Amino acid sequence: MDNVQIMTGNTAAAIAAKLCNIQVVAAYPITPQTSLTETLSQFIESGELKAEYVRVESEHSALTVCISASTVGARVFTSTSSHGLLYMHEQLHWAAGSRLPIVMCCVNRGVGAPWSIFNDQQDSVAQRDTGWIQIYCRDNQEILDSVIQAYRIAEEVYAPVMVCYDGFVLSHTMMPVSIPDQKAVNSFLPPYKPHTVLSVENPYNINPVIFPWLRENAEGIICDGYMEMRYKLQKALDCAREVIVATGKKYAKLTGRNYDEMLWRYKTDDAQIILTGMGSIAMEATAAVDQLRKDGVKAGVAGIRVFRPFPVNDVRKAFSKAQTIIVLEKDISYGYEGALCSDIKAALYGTGINVPVHNFIAGLGGRDVKVREIFEAVQQSLQEIAAGKESNKTIWLNCRK
Repeated sequence: MDNVQIMTGNTAAAIAAKLCNIQVVAAYPITPQTSLTETLSQFIESGELKAEYVRVESEHSALTVCISASTVGARVFTSTSSHGLLYMHEQLHWAAGSRLPIVMCCVNRGVGAPWSIFNDQQDSVAQRDTGWIQIYCRDNQEILDSVIQAYRIAEEVYAPVMVCYDGFVLSHTMMPVSIPDQKAVNSFLPPYKPHTVLSVENPYNINPVIFPWLRENAEGIICDGYMEMRYKLQKALDCAREVIVATGKKYAKLTGRNYDEMLWRYKTDDAQIILTGMGSIAMEATAAVDQLRKDGVKAGVAGIRVFRPFPVNDVRKAFSKAQTIIVLEKDISYGYEGALCSDIKAALYGTGINVPVHNFIAGLGGRDVKVREIFEAVQQSLQEIAAGKESNKTIWLNCRK
């Protein structure tokens, strides 16, 4: 039977990493992530977790340590936030290009300038094109479950996974979390089998300079060029969709908590208005949906759980009967609209699902997003659509213009 405890999101992530028998932790402090790796240091110091804890001088070095340790066959973990993630940018590409199954938690926080320690999702959304799988969590239970699943996904696909959750909103908020038994996790997550093994008996170079064309190696074997390697990374993330769903179903057998889609649904069966978003803002939208239904509006929520690879088929299925789509997101692709909104429109293109899409940019820099504000925003959108106004627009929620 699972052990239920009340804990913060950062503690849930640390316990999940411990359950996964990680072997190397690379740590550098940054708010609001710091207490996650601090908790792991306590596990290691007490002997609860047998792992190497490497204190580094920067976030760039933290991911470099993970890349090195993963290359030689260790199961690794790190975490960061905001400018720490941006400082890792070069190594994010290196980890994905090396096809290393690194798992990292991004505790989402706004980026400067100006400085903010509060939450939005600009940091991780800005890294969506680095080749990492990205999972977004709606509550602390999902943080723990997602980290455990992330290792199985990463080690089957050989691609790194970023588990993202909202800083302070989840990282420092106490919630009940059900912790699976260690033996159950061991049965779910087999030992890591690295695809690179370094040996003094068989030395070779890893990631040398690659020419644009195919070439023969010293043994006369035709080797991939740079473009072929990029194609294989893209193909791996495409195939990851099936792995993510299969992993979620297997995890359901372990815990009874189902992750059989790359998104989650709330009252969508008969919904005409679909609200969507990633992380805690989508969870907040469920309360707004309850209020809308009291007013006779058939609304529901389709929360995006996996942002990369993008859940194209799940989105098409979830929005197939929608008459209006409301996208709530804590990011902005400057000069256009929210990144999630663009991807949803692209997924629906050519499917015959041609409905109004209103994009609400909300909660940047930690500004509160209240249920009442979401409720009123939806009501305003419906009034504008009924009046024949622009069907696709971007609105800044609770922002002085």
